[in-house]
Amino acid sequence: MSAQTLGLWLGLVGVVIFSLTLPMTRLATGSATDPQLSGLFIAMGRAAVAGLLSALLLVVQRPGLPARKDWHLLGLTALGAVFGFPLFTSIAMRYVESVHASVMLGVLPLTTAAIGAWAHKQRPSLGFWVCASIGSALVVGFAVLRSGQTGLSLHWADGVLLAGMGWAALSYVSGARLSGRMPAEQVICWALVISLPVSLPLSLWALPDTSIRATSWMGFAYVSLFSMWIGFFAWYRGLAMGGTVRVSQTQQLQPFLSMLISVPLLGEQLDLMTLVFSLAVMAAVIAGKRMPIYERHDPIP
Repeated sequence: MSAQTLGLWLGLVGVVIFSLTLPMTRLATGSATDPQLSGLFIAMGRAAVAGLLSALLLVVQRPGLPARKDWHLLGLTALGAVFGFPLFTSIAMRYVESVHASVMLGVLPLTTAAIGAWAHKQRPSLGFWVCASIGSALVVGFAVLRSGQTGLSLHWADGVLLAGMGWAALSYVSGARLSGRMPAEQVICWALVISLPVSLPLSLWALPDTSIRATSWMGFAYVSLFSMWIGFFAWYRGLAMGGTVRVSQTQQLQPFLSMLISVPLLGEQLDLMTLVFSLAVMAAVIAGKRMPIYERHDPIP
């Protein structure tokens, strides 16, 4: 198996883990009419739990401090993965359903690919961008078609979710660059550790003072251990091995995987349209994988 293929599979593992993030966050935060854990506590608490685990892992591994040239990338990774995406999505998920939030994820692969191509001085071929655009258009089309059936409508939380996707894309690109110079698990561990002086005090300050359902704590445990920590081990390694622009397209599957998970977890509906669009997006991802990506100095045929 080539490094690029292995990177694609690792990226897919990360996507599967991340697919539970929005449903589990919805489970943890509750709804506007039945609030549970606050968005601030979920965002900072998951970062604090994963940060303490990261500190323990780094003590065991003793990798040494990152190079001076890597600290600014670690800062960008922390801003996006530790603060931006978790905080924005945790706030929004109290006011929108998991299916609604899942379709918003459709903008993430193309955003990641665009930032990755610019950062890595790459030029994706026209065929790649066509496949990526088709995949994103399918996700948007799905959202429009579903709007009349599920009551999806514009909400201020949509803008908050989109801001979260932008932060996530930035953290994916910066983390992928770091994963080419250090083990993938150390990238997210260092980002979490340097965030502890902020995440730990804020999580303690935002501790709930009311009774919280056990299922909400279960959702919080998942986003702390898997979404904030273990998932990045596979995801960053996959981006580094397979290329940010190419592997990021596996994210096209994440909205539909999140919907599939939401059915048993949150009691949401799954219909034939969801399955059809999921297969169509998967086809676009596979086609995009086969399209060439050039370095800036290479001539494009």
